[in-house]
Amino acid sequence: MTNVPETFGSLVFNDSVMKERLPKDIYKSLQKTIKEGLKLDITLANVVANAMKDWAIEKGATHYTHWFQPMTGVTAEKHDSFISPQSDGSILMEFSGKELIQGEPDASSFPSGGLRATFEARGYTAWDPTSYAFIKENSLCIPTAFCSYGGEVLDKKTPLLRSMELVSKEAVRVLHAIGDKEVTRVASTVGPEQEYFLVDKELFKKRKDLVYTGRTLFGAKPPKGQELEDHYFGAIKPRVMAYMEELNEELWKLGIYAKTEHNEVAPSQHELAPIFSTTNLATDHNQLTMEIMKKVADRHGLVCLLHEKPFAGVNGSGKHNNWSLGTNTGKNLFDPSKKPSENKQFLLFLAAVIKAVDDHQDLLRVSVASAGNDHRLGANEAPPAIISIFLGSELEEVVKAIVSGTSRKDGEAALMITGVDTLPDFMKDTTDRNRTSPFAFTGNKFEFRSLGSSFSISGPNIVLNTIMADALSEIADKLEAASDIDAEIAKIVKETLTAHMRILFNGNNYSEEWVIEAEKRGLLNLKTTADALPYFIKDKNIKLFTKHKIFSESEIRSRCELLLEGYCKQINIEALTMVEMSHKEIYPAAAAYTKVLADSASSKAALGIDVSSDSDVVLLKKISTLQNSLSQKTATLEDVLLHLYDSEGAEEQADYVRDTVLPAMQELRVSGDELETLVGRAYWPYPTYGDLLF
Repeated sequence: MTNVPETFGSLVFNDSVMKERLPKDIYKSLQKTIKEGLKLDITLANVVANAMKDWAIEKGATHYTHWFQPMTGVTAEKHDSFISPQSDGSILMEFSGKELIQGEPDASSFPSGGLRATFEARGYTAWDPTSYAFIKENSLCIPTAFCSYGGEVLDKKTPLLRSMELVSKEAVRVLHAIGDKEVTRVASTVGPEQEYFLVDKELFKKRKDLVYTGRTLFGAKPPKGQELEDHYFGAIKPRVMAYMEELNEELWKLGIYAKTEHNEVAPSQHELAPIFSTTNLATDHNQLTMEIMKKVADRHGLVCLLHEKPFAGVNGSGKHNNWSLGTNTGKNLFDPSKKPSENKQFLLFLAAVIKAVDDHQDLLRVSVASAGNDHRLGANEAPPAIISIFLGSELEEVVKAIVSGTSRKDGEAALMITGVDTLPDFMKDTTDRNRTSPFAFTGNKFEFRSLGSSFSISGPNIVLNTIMADALSEIADKLEAASDIDAEIAKIVKETLTAHMRILFNGNNYSEEWVIEAEKRGLLNLKTTADALPYFIKDKNIKLFTKHKIFSESEIRSRCELLLEGYCKQINIEALTMVEMSHKEIYPAAAAYTKVLADSASSKAALGIDVSSDSDVVLLKKISTLQNSLSQKTATLEDVLLHLYDSEGAEEQADYVRDTVLPAMQELRVSGDELETLVGRAYWPYPTYGDLLF
């Protein structure tokens, strides 16, 4: 039985460990450096490095690595041992402040979107003291930022940290202007809910599409899917429970606040949710969570699938980004209190969110764009590509009253009467939830539901922090110039809400009526990654990021190029995999089965039986027709792929993928899936959906 309090954080060089192992003056200086964002002194770093090394060695570590997050979306690490050779042939275990602060991995092979040439290899990693070091597989992992020799940002951590500092600065300005002078910092916080599938490892190995791409490119719908809704929150199977128990233990050792686990809607789909932490730490923890999910699954004879849509016809997997802002004095800036209509601070920050999301709906859509997520957004398990905000009935009424200039009393919380004497009555929340909304207010936070399950949460949170800071900056300018603060607050809130009402929608985001209504309102409907990504480099967005020094213009353009290239490469890999599966697996399986049918029909005919309408012959004709169709559609897809890179621009190539490659892939899939329903089970070359999901 795991002793959770003892286990939790046991592999983390956290605040309590630092307090115990560092001299008091060094500990205080380090905390001041972290909290005030000061430059790290090398003398201080040397003491910290030595204490960190001694602690890590006691925990069994032999190596250290600068753990960073390049633009691949996963993490990277280069390991060095602590050993230092001595003149007498012996060794010492050493680790200096310089080695703690700075590393130098090769930057030439990481994606840069044109920022770096292949021969320009030098890159630097720099310690992020706001994220605790930890031990993973006998290595001390030091969270770091990553940049090139020329100073270009090559990672996801640096712009995230910049955005966090920016939103803190602008939020503090607003709070000081309205009289809250005690606040010195505002932290953006996140609790990312992680969805995933578990499948048997031996079955996984037999599916070339899952191995190469993370999703099934062929697969007929099984007799039973999720229509009975019996998996959602159902009893967790023993094999999965064993996996979850070990996963929790591994996460807790690393100080990750794994809290909630349950079965999701689709068969073999599950969810893990952590407790909130600062956005930087939450991002690091989520990257670790995804890595550990896969490793623990492997030990249990399972494979953890993080693709957004591993199986057609059942729900895909997302990552719900629960985002909020909190002060260093303990206030949640999105807490409406019992009387939201009278809570001026809340209304100011609510107005800022509404303005930010409306003005930058394109950037929010860009931040969740990927080939995998295109299969999921807009389906019944995910919000649509149209960005809108759900506030709930009570807050919507407050907003309408402010805009119309009418008075309104805040509603009282209603009592839920259970009607059973032995069951307790309880107070209802002031609003229902809306699972179809991309951006929903859920009590004291906003839930951005559009993220794909494989995503790093850094990108969406860079956007959220930056657009919020931009809106707050404009509000702060007005407040600081006002002579009557209360009157100015009322004016700002009313004008802002009036100007941005179009982004609010409390209804069913899946309905066709909403698509029509959203178009009337002028909201964007960027259905695919190819549609969305070009908005990243619109003039207004370049101005936004460069004005606030989150990205330079070249960094924005390089990231857009990188994302477009990644989209094309991913689909190209999928298409090539389909071609190989068709040629080497599906067609031969169908041919083998047609031979069996033909031999059976011939045997019957030899006995003088009329086989013109025989079931074997009818089936033989069906399969033969589909074989020809499969062969023709495979050839079409091969031809289509030959022209993928005919155009030089990444944007044009992405358009070609969307308009030509993906439709050809879908056509091929139709023939392959229909063959699966007809070819004998013993002849079909790989596990079916029924095998994988049940």
